[in-house]
Amino acid sequence: MPLLDREEYIEQAYFFRVYRERIAENVPSQEVLRMVREEILATTKLPLAIDFLCGELEHRGRLSPGMGQLAHYFTPFQTFLVEKAEEDKSKFDFRIALQVLEREAGHRAEHTNPAALFVYQFECLARNRLGYDHGLRAVAADPIYGPEWKEWIVRVRKQLGTVDFPDMIYARSEYFLEELRRQERNPDLPAPYPMLFGRQEGRIAKASHGRDPLYMFGALQRQLGYPTVPRPTPARTGPLFDPATELRFQKVETRLMLLEQESKGTVDLSKLASPFATDDPEVQ
Repeated sequence: MPLLDREEYIEQAYFFRVYRERIAENVPSQEVLRMVREEILATTKLPLAIDFLCGELEHRGRLSPGMGQLAHYFTPFQTFLVEKAEEDKSKFDFRIALQVLEREAGHRAEHTNPAALFVYQFECLARNRLGYDHGLRAVAADPIYGPEWKEWIVRVRKQLGTVDFPDMIYARSEYFLEELRRQERNPDLPAPYPMLFGRQEGRIAKASHGRDPLYMFGALQRQLGYPTVPRPTPARTGPLFDPATELRFQKVETRLMLLEQESKGTVDLSKLASPFATDDPEVQ
């Protein structure tokens, strides 16, 4: 598949963002697709793609099969993310998948750096535990990667678990080539294989040797502006309201219960000795 025009990625980012926001408001997916289709720039191909997705959603109840049939428009990685989010027993939140796609499309609209995009996609697989086997196959099929990138991604897929990921990046960086030339005392020493990452990426990767790759991802984001992978919002562990407000609600609830019992003639006087009893004029 060919790379799309910049305006396509801009509209894709808008589409994924609006889709995520509206399903969070409990708007049905079919209605969201029909609404957002009218908002998308008509000079792009996205409205036609949305029409097709809407039909697939109505017939199959899922988006990923339709995205798979539009392989000339949606990348295999985009389809892979939606497919994982739509699995019956998946723990990958569909809203997080849409947010990942939104940031990816936004990055494609502004940058053409395959190194930053690869690290973003790899971190997405790692953080959400989506599986490297099928995930990296989908990444390698992205049209932004040339033959040398595709060959290296396949190698990464095979070596994961035996070689640290930061070491793989370091070995394909300009910084590694600089150190190799310095060791060999030959400033014109040719690269043994294509260098895919810059000097700064290599330095960060070498400094991350033996550490959790997530630390390297954070350093790349801080130092080089690499895109950040969205994370799920932590589940609420504390009370919904302030403790003082919660106690007041409990007092009001007790009094409402007594009023209801009084109207039925079944007042339980023991409730009057409730620990929630109070002389607070605001509650009374």
